[in-house]
Amino acid sequence: MNLNKVFIIGRVTSDVVLKATASGQPVCNFSVATNRVWTDKSGAKQESSEFHNVVAWGRQAEVASQFLTKGGLVMVEGRLQTRAWTDSNNQQRRTTEIVCETLQLGPRTSGAGSAPRSGGYAKPAPKSTATDHDALDTLGDLEEPLPEISSDESEIKAEDLPF
Repeated sequence: MNLNKVFIIGRVTSDVVLKATASGQPVCNFSVATNRVWTDKSGAKQESSEFHNVVAWGRQAEVASQFLTKGGLVMVEGRLQTRAWTDSNNQQRRTTEIVCETLQLGPRTSGAGSAPRSGGYAKPAPKSTATDHDALDTLGDLEEPLPEISSDESEIKAEDLPF
């Protein structure tokens, strides 16, 4: 069995532009930056960034072009695909990109409203001495309150599980 699955969470590097193929299929390309922080052997903090090219098709492309803005947080789930083409100098070129299957937008500030591209994304809240029940306040100003999920063991039965 083979698996080709990618999950990335990062920031969009530029505004997304929607295009269409000759047959009218919506498509957009955008780049997502992710970073990695570690401590080297000498104890110094190191950081590196990676840039991932993403292509979205159909409704995913329309949503991406409407709501993603430069610097916005996004999670992309998809698969890796390598494609080849010949450039204007008759040179063979190859690129590997993530074909988006699922797109999840990051949190938006409460002033952003529901209008597309109307505001920035929520900044991480500063560290505080909040108690556990105040932890939701540290997520920043979200438009909608987070739903409360309660677990009632009597609702889930072992015979209901698919595995």
